Order: sequence, then structure tokens, then C-alpha cells
Amino acid sequence: MKLKSHPSDYHRKLIDAINYYLKDFKKPNILEFGVKTGISTRYFLDLCKKKNGKLVSVDIDNYENLFKSKRWKFIHTSDDNYDLIKKYLPKKIDIIHLDSFHQADHVAKIFYLYYHKLKPGGIFLIDDISCLPYIKGMKKNSFGNEIANQETFEIILDIYFHNKSNFDLSFSFTNTGLAIIRKLRSNQLNSFRKINYRKNSLKNFGRKFVKPFRN
Repeated sequence: MKLKSHPSDYHRKLIDAINYYLKDFKKPNILEFGVKTGISTRYFLDLCKKKNGKLVSVDIDNYENLFKSKRWKFIHTSDDNYDLIKKYLPKKIDIIHLDSFHQADHVAKIFYLYYHKLKPGGIFLIDDISCLPYIKGMKKNSFGNEIANQETFEIILDIYFHNKSNFDLSFSFTNTGLAIIRKLRSNQLNSFRKINYRKNSLKNFGRKFVKPFRN
């Protein structure tokens, strides 16, 4: 069977997420943080047209003239301006896509600000969670982006570890990666702290210097 695809791995990442995770929503209410070139916005608007949904996009830069659609509302502000943004949102949201300021602490802040607006069964997508394209020697080689994406990936795991009963988590590592979070219930999120990995323990440190015992 020939698979439909796209030459751009960034496009494939979005297309796969929309086709697999979002196709079953009826009349979806979508909230998007970050417009930029409008690629994701266009895909979400196509979904809204097919499913009779509505899209609210938020960006600190002004993209209000990028699209003309009765299904689209653009808000020119920062994504953490919750008091303003909530005025334009429905009571509950089906899909949230976060692709704005890629710093781990900011990602966590936005996740906690808007997660309660998501319906049980709703999807929260967080872009740029893979450091792999930015590692030294790779095509996108960037110290800043490598560190930011790695820290974002780790903080999402920290949040999930303390909220495993509240949402499911999976990842795509296509292009710069995507975290896919499915809300399970309406419980309030637990606060989080760094996971206490045993790789950082003295036991593990010592293991590297002890010759393995053999019979």
C-alpha cells in the first residue's frame, strides 16, 4: 500500500498528528499559540472547515491579515496574557497547540495556565521537544535550541511523572518533535518537581568504576 506523505518532515509531523489524534473531533474548538509562517494555522483552519469548528490563534507578532476566515479569530498578544485571551475562548477547548516561546519554564507556565480549559479527551500539543536536529554537526546546529528543546522535553516528563493519572503522554520525534498529551479527567493538575533519577546517584556513579563481577 502506498502511503500518502509530504516531502517536508515538519509538514508530516503536523499532518500525522491531525490525521491520527484530531480526526474524530466534531465541531472542534482549537486554541493555537504561535502563528509565524501560518503552516499550522492553515492545517487547523482546514480541519475547522471540514468539521465545522473554530480556531483562536495567539501571537505576540501581528498576523491578523494572514488569513480571512469566519472560523478564525486572531489575538495580538503574548500567550501568557490569560485575562485577555480567556475573553475570546469558549468554556472548553478540544485542541491546544503550543508553538510560541520555546523555553522550558515558559512551556510549563502556559501548560498550567490553559490545561484546565481542555475538555477530558482533549489534546494538548507541544511543539519543539526534540534536541536531536540541533546537536553539533547536524544541519540545524544550534546550541541555544538544543538546550531549550532538551530542557522542554525533560520538564514535560517531570510534569507527567506527577500527573500520570490526569493525562496520557506520547511523543513524535519527527522534525523538531511534538509532545501529544491527552487529558483523561477534569482533576486539577498536581505541581511538579524534578524527577529523582537514579542515574544521578552515588550508586550509579560508583557502578562506572567497579569491574563487573563475573562467575
